[in-house]
Amino acid sequence: MKLRFEQAAARHPAARSDAAPALRALGLDVAAGEHVAVIGPSGAGKTTLLHVAAAALPPAEGRVWLDDRQPWALPARALRHLRGRLFLAPQVPPLPPRQRVVTAVLAGRLPAISLWRSLRSLFYPDDIEGAWRALERFGVGDKLFDRVDRLSGGERQRVGLARALVSPASLWLIDEPLSALDPTSATQALTALVDAAQARSATLVATLHQVDMALAHFPRIVGLRDGRLFFDLPAAEVTRELLGRLYAQHEHELLGAPAATDEPPPAAAAPAVMHCR
Repeated sequence: MKLRFEQAAARHPAARSDAAPALRALGLDVAAGEHVAVIGPSGAGKTTLLHVAAAALPPAEGRVWLDDRQPWALPARALRHLRGRLFLAPQVPPLPPRQRVVTAVLAGRLPAISLWRSLRSLFYPDDIEGAWRALERFGVGDKLFDRVDRLSGGERQRVGLARALVSPASLWLIDEPLSALDPTSATQALTALVDAAQARSATLVATLHQVDMALAHFPRIVGLRDGRLFFDLPAAEVTRELLGRLYAQHEHELLGAPAATDEPPPAAAAPAVMHCR
């Protein structure tokens, strides 16, 4: 799926209506099947970009196109159908705590199945092997029948990512997928995600705080600062000098230290963003 921003502006999904835009006059084109990492300091507008791309948040200004269609100009039924082709994984996956992991993963298929099948799957999961394969790619296959509330934060993140592998989506929008993972698990998870997207010819846009991981796994890097496009370059052309300017006054984030974000937490956003109905 193609993605295009034309001078798009938007507020963070959890911001007040009178808050300043988190995204400002953004112009960006992502081709079908392309893999792009979005980096930048906290408050740069990365989460807002993903929510606008997922047709979960309308732009306050400008236009957004998904496969040559403007989502917010579509009738309600066509918009629902389009959202079924999108997958947005928030940094904190909205997984029901008492649900079994197998059910949580297979929820990624809900946009492609009937209401009756979706209700039945709550009690009788119809593709346990498929859910296990997706989880195994992220190293949590042994958690298949565990309850979500018994998982660690890193395990919950990987369960949320496993949903992408079973979903019918052709555009994957992944927000900070490594924030709760140790370096070994982070490398495994990002490799699995990129490889799966490539095998599916899915378009992948991921926001990352781990700059070195972004440079190692993505051919194209987009830098955001203060809601604006700072650079859009092949990974090989992103220099340390350029990164230093992108993260000026936020050098601790470039070095990998945890940062206090000035954006509202992603978990406060509307739950519809997962589009796993």
